[in-house]
Amino acid sequence: MAVDDTPTFHEVVPLDELRETGRTLTAVDGTPIAVFHHEGEVRAVNNRCPHMGFPLTEGSVEEGVLTCHWHHARFELSCGDTFDPWADDVDTYPVEVRDGVVYVAPEPRRSEPPAEHWRSRLDDGLEQDIRLVLAKSAVGLLDNGVDPGEVLDRGVRFGVRNRADGWGSGLTILVALANRLPDLDEQDRKRALYQGLAEVAGDCAGEPPKFDQEAFDAADVPFERLLAWFRENVEVRDADGAERVLRTAVAAGYGPERLTELLVTAATDHRYLDTGHAFDFVNKATEALDRVGWDDDERVADVLASLVRGLATARRAEETSSWRQPVDLAAMCEDTFDRLDDLVAAGEGATWTEPDGFTDRLLAEDPETVFEALETAIRGGASVEQLARAVSLAAVTRVARFATSNEFADWNTVHHTFTFANAVQRAAERTDATALYRGVVDAAVNVYLDRFLNTPPAPEPTGDPDADPAAALEELRLAFEQQGKVEAAGGAVADFLAAGGDSERLKAALGNALLVEDTDFHTFQAYEAACRQHDARDDPAERRTCLVAAARYMAAHYPTRRSREQTFSIAARLLRGERVDGADGGAAAGAAE
Repeated sequence: MAVDDTPTFHEVVPLDELRETGRTLTAVDGTPIAVFHHEGEVRAVNNRCPHMGFPLTEGSVEEGVLTCHWHHARFELSCGDTFDPWADDVDTYPVEVRDGVVYVAPEPRRSEPPAEHWRSRLDDGLEQDIRLVLAKSAVGLLDNGVDPGEVLDRGVRFGVRNRADGWGSGLTILVALANRLPDLDEQDRKRALYQGLAEVAGDCAGEPPKFDQEAFDAADVPFERLLAWFRENVEVRDADGAERVLRTAVAAGYGPERLTELLVTAATDHRYLDTGHAFDFVNKATEALDRVGWDDDERVADVLASLVRGLATARRAEETSSWRQPVDLAAMCEDTFDRLDDLVAAGEGATWTEPDGFTDRLLAEDPETVFEALETAIRGGASVEQLARAVSLAAVTRVARFATSNEFADWNTVHHTFTFANAVQRAAERTDATALYRGVVDAAVNVYLDRFLNTPPAPEPTGDPDADPAAALEELRLAFEQQGKVEAAGGAVADFLAAGGDSERLKAALGNALLVEDTDFHTFQAYEAACRQHDARDDPAERRTCLVAAARYMAAHYPTRRSREQTFSIAARLLRGERVDGADGGAAAGAAE
């Protein structure tokens, strides 16, 4: 049967009356429509300004331009196109004049489907760093069935091409939040994408774009030589040369395992680059490709090339006093690395099981104890992933036991160690490169260096099995509403879990708290890494430590002004058809005013 797509017209107003008043407001099928008589023509537009919903009948029309009086957004009256990209276009509607009466059809004239419109607006929001446009795009795209992976891909592609310094905190936040989307409810998934996209746009705003180096013409260079070239160029801080080598490796067809090996080897040639951020960026870039695909060589090359400048320019921890005095930890690392091949060879074919008390040895106050524990484990057949997992637990324990008597900035000290250890563990899931053991040692050294921040340690709560899980979640929410409620937040998490609360529900609650605040870079990282470590473990006590650490870290940084949540709320309300200019009600109320 053929579908009749002929618009249905509804009577609005006598033409003479409209000509006299210049404008009128009607509602058709719940849609508020402003009808104007201007320069001898009748025009109809949605009465809600697409910027923030102010009624356009209260605006002005001059020389074919409709101006909203709230924020002065301007629209070409006949087609609805805006002069101001931050405002979006306004819907226009077909009109007819029959026997001196104006009729309007409520079906808007759209040049593209809604999903295409919001893809275009997403690009506009990224290019011009307009948070309200990004919030509307995130809501509009997901409401119209666009896969979050596509939104991630567009954000990543924009970020790696439009920042000369390459991969940064914005892209890391976007990927971290994309990783945790399954933990969140529907509305918080939109919040997460908006927050990540806004961070990417902010990182790129005002920055020069990245200009690419090209791969070598040689297509048959052995991987071992490419690895040597890449390391040498990073060593001498030649980012351009290193990028050419990396792009050559991509063009030669090397896949995720080899490309990860290339990056993590260079990232561990020196100690704890940029307090762990350089390695975490490597991990997040490869995680981004895990989500959007390694099948497009151009995308792979662009994403991984964005890491090179950071690796080449990173601060090297062995150049700092803390790694040299009073104990020369850098020299101790080098001694272990000199024996690394022999240690790995000795463990070949052996099966290592983590011994009791291993975490306590990693938390020891004597560095010799830490190095001995690691070397014994490698000699016993411990894989990088096994050791990184153990060090990650020690690191997150430092966060869970962080003493609030420390300076506030020291939260980031224990945080950096934890997220670095988590990144090494994630990289070990992709490649078995021997060089990754160096990352494990770096993380363990930082666990040792962080020992004073647990002196004395904050008591780690175990929880009350008789607690009410719902009440515990409410206590957690209240802890985030007040400054300094670190112990209350940790205790609420422990009570919830001890009383049999569902950890999936808890992760969603933590995620919501994360996304309604003006959360900073490190707090996004802390939540994502803690949830990942929680998911990778079976032991209830270890799982509890991970989420207690996340809650304590978040509580130390909350509450905030919540300006980003205000922007998201405005966007969500606008796309639901609500007014945000101080008046209550939706379409019908807007039409009646």
